[in-house]
Amino acid sequence: MSWTRKHLITLEELSLTEIDQIHATAVAFKRTLSRSVKKVPALRGKTIVNLFLEPSTRTRMAFDMAAKRLSADVISLDGASSSTTKGETLRDTAQNIQALQADMIVLRHAAAGSALYISRILDIPVINAGDGAHEHPTQGLLDTFTMKERLGSLHGRKVVILGDILFSRVARSNIHALVKMGAAVTLVGPSTLVPLWFTDLGVKVSYDLRSALADAEVVMLLRIQHERQLSGHFPSLGEYTGMFGLNKTRASWLNPKAIIMHPGPINRGVEIDSELADGDRSVILEQVTNGIAVRMAVLYLCAGGQPELVMPTE
Repeated sequence: MSWTRKHLITLEELSLTEIDQIHATAVAFKRTLSRSVKKVPALRGKTIVNLFLEPSTRTRMAFDMAAKRLSADVISLDGASSSTTKGETLRDTAQNIQALQADMIVLRHAAAGSALYISRILDIPVINAGDGAHEHPTQGLLDTFTMKERLGSLHGRKVVILGDILFSRVARSNIHALVKMGAAVTLVGPSTLVPLWFTDLGVKVSYDLRSALADAEVVMLLRIQHERQLSGHFPSLGEYTGMFGLNKTRASWLNPKAIIMHPGPINRGVEIDSELADGDRSVILEQVTNGIAVRMAVLYLCAGGQPELVMPTE
C-alpha cells in the first residue's frame, strides 16, 4: 500500500497500516542518525516552515533537525516574531508563507482545529505539531515507536497513561494509536482530569493507582496542563503528587520490566521523582531521539515520498 496523505493532522484518522508505514520509514531513517554523515538528500530543494505559535523545545528542535537531516531548507517562526502580534490572522500568515514558495508548514497553535483549518485553505502539506488540547500526532507516533522498540508488538500490551488526561493532546494521540495497535490502555488520575467518557475511545478508566500499575508494561506520565485549565481541577500540586505522583514506593508496584515514559516537559517532583525519570527503566531520552526519526518519516511521506523507496546506505 502506498502513502497517499498530503497532511498529518490527527492520529484518529490514520489506519493501522498508515501508522505501521510511518514506523517502518522511521526505522530506516533512524539508521542514518548513527552515521558520521547524518544527512540524506530526500527533501533537497524543499523549504519547510516551522510555524510555532505556542512555546516548544523538543518538538520544534526535532522538526528542525528532521528537516535538515532530509536536506531541506528550514525557516522557523514563533509567535513573538510573527505578524500575529500585530493582529494578522492565522489564515493570512499561512497564505503569505505559501505565497513565499514554502513547500510545507509545520504548525503548533493553541487553538484546537487550527492545523485542519489551514490544511483546507492551502495547497501545500500541513503537519500538526500540536493544536490546543486536541492532538499531537507526531508525539503519539514517536511514543508508540519507542514502545515497539522496547516491547515488540503492542497487541495485548498493558499501557497506563497517568496524569492530566482531560487537557492533554498527547494522551488523545496516544490513545488513538494504541487502541488501533491492539494495546490495553488504562487511564489513571483524579476523576476531574480523567472523566469516565474517555471509555468511549476504547480504553479503561481507573482511580486506583496501585491496581492499575500492578500489571502495566508501560507507564506514561503526563504533566498538569495549567495553561489550558480555566479553573482548578484538584486542590493543590502537593495533594496531586501525594495521590498520583510516581515515586520510588509506587514504582515498586510496577512489573520490574515495565518502562517509564514522559513526553516532556517534566515537572520533577510533581508527576515523577527525579530518580525515576533518570533511572534504568526510563526511556524518556529515547523518546526524544526517536522524535527525530519519526518526524523525518512524516516530513518525507507527506512531501510525496514512499515507504518502500527509503533505503538508507550504511
